[in-house]
Amino acid sequence: MKVLVVHNFYQQAGGEDTVFRAETALLRRHGHDVQTFAVSNDLIEQTPRLQAAAQTIWNTRMARKVTALVREYGSEIVHFHNTFPLLSPAVYGGARAGGAAVVQTLHNFRLLCANALLLRDGHICEDCLGKLPLSAVQHSCYRGSRSASAVVAAMQTVHRAAGTYRTDVDAYIALTGFARDKFIAGGLPPERIAVKPNFLEEHPSPGTGDGGYALFVGRLSPEKGIETLLQAWVELGATIPLRIAGDGPLASRVAEAEQTLPGVSWLGKLDTAEVREQMRGAVLLAVPSVWYEGGPLTMIEGWGVGLPAVASDLGAMSTMVRPGENGLLFPPGDAGELAAQVRWLWEHPEDRQRMRDGALQTFQDTYSPQRNYEQLIKIYGDALERANTAPSSLRH
Repeated sequence: MKVLVVHNFYQQAGGEDTVFRAETALLRRHGHDVQTFAVSNDLIEQTPRLQAAAQTIWNTRMARKVTALVREYGSEIVHFHNTFPLLSPAVYGGARAGGAAVVQTLHNFRLLCANALLLRDGHICEDCLGKLPLSAVQHSCYRGSRSASAVVAAMQTVHRAAGTYRTDVDAYIALTGFARDKFIAGGLPPERIAVKPNFLEEHPSPGTGDGGYALFVGRLSPEKGIETLLQAWVELGATIPLRIAGDGPLASRVAEAEQTLPGVSWLGKLDTAEVREQMRGAVLLAVPSVWYEGGPLTMIEGWGVGLPAVASDLGAMSTMVRPGENGLLFPPGDAGELAAQVRWLWEHPEDRQRMRDGALQTFQDTYSPQRNYEQLIKIYGDALERANTAPSSLRH
């Protein structure tokens, strides 16, 4: 199978960047002819503001570029990971014009929400779900700017009105059943949305969990529940050491906590190998996010080494974590309950070992490369079948 994989990289690497690379490598290992086309958000700094806004809504030049690439490579499938902001949803039509089936992985909620998180002022927000995104502009939901939010809202509105999301994509990939339900509520056609989770390119070696510390890994930003995490450790103190790995806008808050909260240490941003090493020694992984999450790779990575998660009972996490089997859940934003669950897991080594075994089994059953490949190829097959049976007027 000939596949063109397309991605708009963010200025700060995210989970979708990791999955883009992992899926590309996975397909090549299985003998598929895979080409890639990627652009970086670094280019936006070189583009005049009005031109960048127009291209975010409808980038004809990039659509033609994708058409040309499909014809050059003879691609049967074009798999998009992110089109925002430099590519625009116009590239779906470009892939179709070249004669390829179109697949889009839904890594976040950008099609439904200007800031892609369904979160505003630290709380879940679904004001724009299935509606005109006027609230996003009113509340400056994208980058705290009303004008920038208006551009994103215009992109969503124009492509909804044009039918881009309903007719120009043959298959969507949602990372969880929870996310699939949200996208259906937002207007995407249910029959085109398959569920395939994130995964790791290879199975990491299991750890021992005997390091005597809890671990947080992720971006230090409000939606990741940093305040909830730190408040929980006000209660837990030095009795349960906490290591925090990551960087972001709340770095100064974490640095302050390292100085004032006994037992809290900040490791800064670590590379993949360093994160894995920390995970192998950790007793538990804290995942206190206050947004729905897409399909957190950090939790999947932890399960790959046998690390149980103590996560918010919210969104994707509530469907991924099976309490007592691969981790525990607590009410989102409730620092007291986070502390209580961490303490319970810390004080029950036999139950913790059972959850370590369950975490490894969860990874093998759901997040292994082979399982992911089988799901991906089925989605590609369904997309090709749908593309081949679509009326010719929709193919050009």
